Amino acid sequence: MTHRSLPRRLRSMLAASLGLFATTVWAGPLVEMHKDPNCGCCTAWAEHLEAAGFDVEVHDTDDMRAVKIEHGLTPELASCHTATVEGYVIEGHVPAADIERLLEERPDVAGLAVPGMPHGSPGMETGRQDDYAVLSWQRDTRTPEIFNEYTH
Repeated sequence: MTHRSLPRRLRSMLAASLGLFATTVWAGPLVEMHKDPNCGCCTAWAEHLEAAGFDVEVHDTDDMRAVKIEHGLTPELASCHTATVEGYVIEGHVPAADIERLLEERPDVAGLAVPGMPHGSPGMETGRQDDYAVLSWQRDTRTPEIFNEYTH
C-alpha cells in the first residue's frame, strides 16, 4: 500500500459508513468525460468510476471525433468515450482499478485505452465476457503497450 492509495481506501470506507456526507467531503480525483449524449454504456462506465470513489464530470458532445483528435488518439485506440484525469487521457471502458494504478505509479505515458467496446468491461456488462487489454501509449510514438489484460 502506498501513501497515495491509503486516502482513497480510507475515503471509500468512510463513504460506505457515512453515506453521502463522506462522499461530498472527501472527493476523489476528477474525471472529465466526453461522450455522445445518447450513449448508455458511457453513463454506466461513469457510474462504475463513481462507485470506486472518482468524481465524474460528464460533457455531452455531438463531435466525439474532434475530442479524440484534440487528445491525440489514433483510430486504433478509439472507443466510444474519452476522458481525462490528472493530465492523463482515458479512452473507453478502462476499469477503475487500472486508473487508480496509473495515478499511483505515474508512468510517463499519455494515458490508457480499451479500444472498441469489449463485452464484460466496465459499462459493457452484457452477460458475455470478452478478453481485452488495457493499453498505454506515448504521445510521441503512439505505439500502444499492454498495461493490463483481462481474460475470461
